[in-house]
Amino acid sequence: QVQLVESGGGLVQPGGSLRLSCAASGTLFSTYAMNWYRQAPGKQRELVAAIPTSGRTNYADSVKGRFTISRDNAKNTIYLQMDSLKPEDTAVYYCNAVRGPGFYGGGYFSRGEEYWGQGTQVTVSS
Repeated sequence: QVQLVESGGGLVQPGGSLRLSCAASGTLFSTYAMNWYRQAPGKQRELVAAIPTSGRTNYADSVKGRFTISRDNAKNTIYLQMDSLKPEDTAVYYCNAVRGPGFYGGGYFSRGEEYWGQGTQVTVSS
């Protein structure tokens, strides 16, 4: 069981910056792939940034070069640094954790799992 809590959203002017945080409770945080999604009014939820256990990152084309995802396994936290924000970045941002089935500790087989945070609002407006 994993709980995810996002924070750091708010109102910012175009061109400004925000850093979102997602704190995870539970165990074996480092074995989960972590992602940031967002959903704007009237639009589908989209994957913004991903950081699997390998540490390799991937970004949606719309945010590439402006957003940076990172993880601190010692703090059970992931971050999304958002720079050069645009009005079209306005959305609710969600933290997501996913892990496939496998052996992760204690000699017990773990089912595949997926968890979501409650979301944090980001508004970019002048």
